[in-house]
Amino acid sequence: MGSTTPRPELVVLDIAGTTIDEGSAVYRVLEQTVVAHGGSPTEADIAKWHGAAKHEALRALLAVDDDTALEAIVDDFRARLRAAYAEHPPVPLPGVPEALHDLRAAGIRVALNTGFDRDIVDALLSSLGWGDDSVVDTVVCGSDVAAGRPAPYMIYHAMERLGVQDISRVLVAGDTPRDLQAGTNAGAGFVIGVLSGAGDEVELGAHPHTHLLRSVAELPALFGVTRAAATVS
Repeated sequence: MGSTTPRPELVVLDIAGTTIDEGSAVYRVLEQTVVAHGGSPTEADIAKWHGAAKHEALRALLAVDDDTALEAIVDDFRARLRAAYAEHPPVPLPGVPEALHDLRAAGIRVALNTGFDRDIVDALLSSLGWGDDSVVDTVVCGSDVAAGRPAPYMIYHAMERLGVQDISRVLVAGDTPRDLQAGTNAGAGFVIGVLSGAGDEVELGAHPHTHLLRSVAELPALFGVTRAAATVS
């Protein structure tokens, strides 16, 4: 794609495995939580919920109907994940902070969206120094909308927050099939799978997409955004 291709107005990026390396702790903790509450998930059972809102995953994996019981399980998951992150702090994926800076300097808005609940996200981003609007323009969580991926609502909520109206000028990128499905369901102009996290080329390539990239770090070059150009924009 050359620089004549219209740039997106808004880039909506997943967090774990897409912009941040957290060592796949979230899926290990998801499995641990399910086992602790009486489940016996297979690797495939857990993989099916990659990219999903975690409360939705726990409800399905444990077949929980009672909201009060689910809340206690979700609280346990959060505590386990906080402990995992305290032991092995997440870090930005290589080249991603620079890519986010360059995209924003070129006038492209950047949103993060995630299946994590708000309290986990706030703690995670704060630990990275991403807790204000100096790195991204907004963050949307699965708990902010009626349904998480593959529903498109987190994408639409990011558009609403940032005043973006044209879905064809929105780019959605993530490392799981659910990220791609959400982008497709939203009608996004760019639906990009990145190979930096849970999904490989075969898995992501099986779902509708416009591009497969090794990393979010490659996004600026895709639209002709260079460090020099971004600096003077």
